[in-house]
Amino acid sequence: MPESPGRLAEISEQLDATARRLQDSDIDAEEATRLAGECAELASQAVAELDRLTRGSADDAAPSQEELL
Repeated sequence: MPESPGRLAEISEQLDATARRLQDSDIDAEEATRLAGECAELASQAVAELDRLTRGSADDAAPSQEELL
């Protein structure tokens, strides 16, 4: 699982770069719409990665009830 935090950092960097482009005053409405959609997609990917990391940590943290019996 060592690559997972790296994947989250990569998504975060992409999201930051896209948000910076979205703040540029020289973009037109169509480009702004495209960039906003890209930000939403990247945020969705980040949530999915965080969920996956959290579930992986929870699985490693404690044995299941079946394992205890």
